Amino acid sequence: MPDAPVLGGGGSRPLALDERVFGARFHESLVHESVRAEQAARRRGTASTRTRGMVSGGGSKPWRQKGTGRARAGSIRSPLWTGGGVVFGPQPRSYTFKVNRRERRAALRGALSLHASRGSLAVLESEALKEPRTKGALELLSGWGQDRPTLVVLDSAESAARLSFRNLAGVRVLAHDEVGVSDLLAPASLLISRPAVEALTARATDREAASQAKAAASAEAAAPSAKRSSKAPAKAKAKASEVPAEDAPQEPAAEGEPAAPEAEADATATEATAESTAATETVAEPADNGDGEQADSDGSAE
Repeated sequence: MPDAPVLGGGGSRPLALDERVFGARFHESLVHESVRAEQAARRRGTASTRTRGMVSGGGSKPWRQKGTGRARAGSIRSPLWTGGGVVFGPQPRSYTFKVNRRERRAALRGALSLHASRGSLAVLESEALKEPRTKGALELLSGWGQDRPTLVVLDSAESAARLSFRNLAGVRVLAHDEVGVSDLLAPASLLISRPAVEALTARATDREAASQAKAAASAEAAAPSAKRSSKAPAKAKAKASEVPAEDAPQEPAAEGEPAAPEAEADATATEATAESTAATETVAEPADNGDGEQADSDGSAE
């Protein structure tokens, strides 16, 4: 497991570092791509030139086409003339290009692992510099014995250490959230405070935190749909309870049990309807007297 000496800790033991971050492989291609991206993003991209259409003047032909003995000319702002426009000159633009998140983290781990493998990495105890003191910072670096230039990575809250190191020659001070891969590769030695070590470790291995945040966001997005689906059966039950008793299906009565009053009334009505239908059919049928002639209502035949 990689470790680093502790400066200002009063002879404390070396600090054990995370092997995933400070013991990773150095991928030269990934580091090169990340350095190019960081340097390109720092370009301002404000270089600008004017074409012949942007230069004022030149609206009229300087002399006639023929008869003067001179070369033909159409405008004094031609790129061939002094004070004319520029052909294919630079225009303001952005030089940034994208590098995948995993590639950036792998490059960061490779740069930190390079210093850890060379022995040019140390950890700073910020308690050793409770007040701004440049002489104390110089004593710490002299006792460490590493070459300069040196990059000091601190937390934003460690203002005393920042003021102590910033006036030393060959020393550059940066916050942990401002450090890039190119900043780590440029110096010969690297000094990181304890809070900055934890921050850089979390920044280089943020895959688990990102996956947890993504899972939490998906769970929050799925929660409203689950609530809507749970409300649907409750609404169905409420509607079923509101169905009138007369529309609800009747269960047949068991043997030996008296029928319900409503069932008895329905049975009586059915029997009365059947009897009236039978009587109507009896009256409607004509009477036959045996001679093939139909009898009228008073029994006389026509």
